[in-house]
Formats: sequence, C-alpha cells, structure tokens
Amino acid sequence: QVQLVESGGGSVQAGGSLRLSCTASGSIFAMNAMGWYRQAPGNQRALVAIITNGGSPNYADYVKGRLTISRDTAKNTVYLQMNSLKPEDTDVYYCLANVRYSILVPRPKDYWGQGTQVTVSS
Repeated sequence: QVQLVESGGGSVQAGGSLRLSCTASGSIFAMNAMGWYRQAPGNQRALVAIITNGGSPNYADYVKGRLTISRDTAKNTVYLQMNSLKPEDTDVYYCLANVRYSILVPRPKDYWGQGTQVTVSS
C-alpha cells in the first residue's frame, strides 16, 4: 500500500504564508498526478491545485496566483506554497496522489493523506 504524510499546516494571521508538504511512500511503481484538496465539516472535498507527473499545474479559480503547487519527483513529494492567506482559506487540506502501485496492476489508484489544518485569522 501507499502512505501519504502531510506537514506544514498551522495558524497564521491574514496576509501570512504557509508551506504544505506531502510525501508518499510504500509500494509505488509509478506516481502520476499529485495534488491538494480542501474540506470543511459538512462540505464536499474541493480541488485546490493539482500537478501532473510532467510538472503541469492546474488551480482552482479562486487561487488567483496566491498559491503555488510544485513537486519533487525523486522524493515523491508535493508542496503547496500559500501566500497572502485569507480567513476564507481556513480548512483542512488533504494531499492526493494517483499511484500505480504494481507492474501487475495497470489501473492507478487514488490515495489520500490524513489532512492538515490551516487556520487564518483576521
């Protein structure tokens, strides 16, 4: 199986910055896209940003240049640099990795991290 470990969440004031990290380990034959989602209690999980294995990023519309996703392919790690944070960015952020875990199993599978809390105060 594949495990994702996230770090970097915390509490900041509006206008501040945080950098989230997520590292995948375990049975990884091939790593495809990695990304970040957010979820508030009672809400559906929503895309924040995703990056392909070729390094092409895609962002939710509201990001507007404040957040930057990147990855270190050799380390199976994805980052989310969060700048100019706003109170509405407050949520639990989840890491996603789309992984082909075996040469015997061609269909990849989505794995999720445990979530990291981001709290932005005004």
